[in-house]
Amino acid sequence: MNAQIPPFAVIPGSQVHQVLTGRERQVIDLIEDAYRVHGEGDTVNPPSYFLRFPDRPASRIIALPASIGGRTQVDGLKWISSFPQNIDAGIPRASAVVVLNDQATGYPIACMESSIISAARTAASAALAADWLTRERGRPRRVGFFGVGFIARYIHTYLNAAGWSFDEVGVHDLSPEHAQGFRSYLERSGGGRITVHDTAEELIGSSDLVVFATVAGTPHVSDVSWFSHNPVVLHVSLRDLAPEIVLNSANVVDDIEHCLKADTSPHLAEQAVQHRDFIDGTLFDVMTGRVRLPEDRPVVFSPFGLGVLDLAVSKHVYDTVRERGELTVIDDFFHEVSRYGNDKASDARG
Repeated sequence: MNAQIPPFAVIPGSQVHQVLTGRERQVIDLIEDAYRVHGEGDTVNPPSYFLRFPDRPASRIIALPASIGGRTQVDGLKWISSFPQNIDAGIPRASAVVVLNDQATGYPIACMESSIISAARTAASAALAADWLTRERGRPRRVGFFGVGFIARYIHTYLNAAGWSFDEVGVHDLSPEHAQGFRSYLERSGGGRITVHDTAEELIGSSDLVVFATVAGTPHVSDVSWFSHNPVVLHVSLRDLAPEIVLNSANVVDDIEHCLKADTSPHLAEQAVQHRDFIDGTLFDVMTGRVRLPEDRPVVFSPFGLGVLDLAVSKHVYDTVRERGELTVIDDFFHEVSRYGNDKASDARG
């Protein structure tokens, strides 16, 4: 074995943004490929680890370790925080970094800003799911956004980039100010009549595609009748729907073991009925034709968020920046580079 320690680079959010902006279709393709690699078993995606704080129960930091094969071939970790009180201070709720590790040596090769990567992979996953889950139904013409933050904006952007257009766009948020802010964003984006709905019932009832992108910690939507028109639901925030709605719907997840934990809505449904028969399958199952979805029930997509998706997008960013010759390499980041000591270490002791 003739392994060498790879250089270590730092990639700031400005470079991440520059690589990904305007390339939403390419990112969706990356996410589809990552789902296929995961579905074929060429990944390692252990449970996410939650760091919670007794004195700050609304906040958390999550570690998502993962390894992906296929064309990506990288190991790594996403470390993402969610501090909802940040919104009151006018700064984003979430912040994140990704560390990528070389598969030959295990050495870290990059640390990069990842709130953009996380939003991009989430939005790309949602747009991909919307496409696959509506192929036999036809594309919805009315979309509703429940929760109007950073993620909702990215999902709208990715749906547009994937060729979606809507006759009507609905908006609902607990904060009227935030709802109006999102409306202003939609007006700048163009397309479709925009309505800010006062109630969740109005939003859901007037939408054929419903996007949940809230910070809800427990279910707050429980009336099954609101979904009687059988919409497709992108349940991105995972904890909005009461178990009875989940049980009354066809359910698609990204990974069954990952999604049915941490008191997500599907996990609560499992606890209520003591089985998982209400899960129809994964998005990979839909993509490969193993699962066909009914048209006479709501369809709910609940993506827990797989670390392998973050790695796929992160490695793409890393490779692009490297190929452009724009990597900011931190020289001498690893000081001890010889198993038995090196000249630099000896000089420091001398």
